[in-house]
Amino acid sequence: MGMEPLYQTKIACVCCEAEFSTSRVRPSLKRAIRSDSDFCTYFKSINPDYYVVRVCPYCGFASTENSSARLVDWQRSAYLERVGRLWRMHDYGGERSREDALACYKLALLTAETIKEKDRVVAGILHHIAWLYRYEGNVEQEKRFLEYALEAYVLTYQSERDLMNNARILYLIGELNRRLGRFHEAVRWFSRVIHDKSIVDSAMIRASREGWQAIREEMTGGGEELPEEMQRIGS
Repeated sequence: MGMEPLYQTKIACVCCEAEFSTSRVRPSLKRAIRSDSDFCTYFKSINPDYYVVRVCPYCGFASTENSSARLVDWQRSAYLERVGRLWRMHDYGGERSREDALACYKLALLTAETIKEKDRVVAGILHHIAWLYRYEGNVEQEKRFLEYALEAYVLTYQSERDLMNNARILYLIGELNRRLGRFHEAVRWFSRVIHDKSIVDSAMIRASREGWQAIREEMTGGGEELPEEMQRIGS
């Protein structure tokens, strides 16, 4: 018998304060096969992303490790009024299917919107929902949620630019624009990473150069006129 891939951890709900159990994937069994350019990761067996969201079975409050650790009174009231009072007890603490994972992320999104969670947290939830649709090949819904994630990442950059790793957020804004076919916009964001001397994150600079090159190839192949930045700099 091999080791069970999941283990249980206890969480205290930040909304109703009840204690509940949620599952996590053992670190030794998180075996990634490959990653997409926007960090969507594919795993050999069980997908740890399915277990990122913790859902309280008693009130339905759904959060991630990046969510607020405490609620103020208006947030608790707003959540219980909009979502909690309609909740019927449901336990997502065991093994999750892709459908379960999607339901948990959408609960986390509803929770985050209701309590006016930080843009950064909302962006991460939206991006993960897009990945879940990508796993099942649902291109239409994937693009829909990439659009929402992109908007939230831009808001994050505008509100937190002095507080965080700018390079990663700038790169992601460029990459999501590229994936949505907005090449001129994507090049503008990639350029910031490549040419801003204060950015020293070599991985994000390299990824931005690769995104830039992918756009050049796609636009040249399609006979489209290259963005001004590309014409000016060459490649």
